[in-house]
Amino acid sequence: MTALIRHITVDCADPYTLAGFWSEVTGYPRHPSDEPGADQALLVAPDGEGPGVLFSRVPVEKVGEARAGRRIHLDVMPTVGTRDDEVERLKKIGATEFEDHRKPDGTGWVTLADPEGNLFCVERSATERV
Repeated sequence: MTALIRHITVDCADPYTLAGFWSEVTGYPRHPSDEPGADQALLVAPDGEGPGVLFSRVPVEKVGEARAGRRIHLDVMPTVGTRDDEVERLKKIGATEFEDHRKPDGTGWVTLADPEGNLFCVERSATERV
């Protein structure tokens, strides 16, 4: 017996706003019932079958606690353009740079923080890996 991942859940202070940021990052559309101020917001996998990304309101002290004990983060890979183009695009929509792990030979990644401080990494595109 196995279990499928239905949602990747992100604890946050403002689910609707953070889901909007991540929708722009991933291209995953919002669930039609999402509303500002609600306790949860859901991004639906474009194929309708992959796991969704669920943003769930938790008390602010819990968000800080989760950040201090973080154990998981997302790595994203651009589908169009380069890693560096994607880093710049994401900064324009609200991400901030946390650490730069790019190397002179073009390998490496950049760690960014979303608007609530959750870290994620931007890796090279598939084209750049060839």
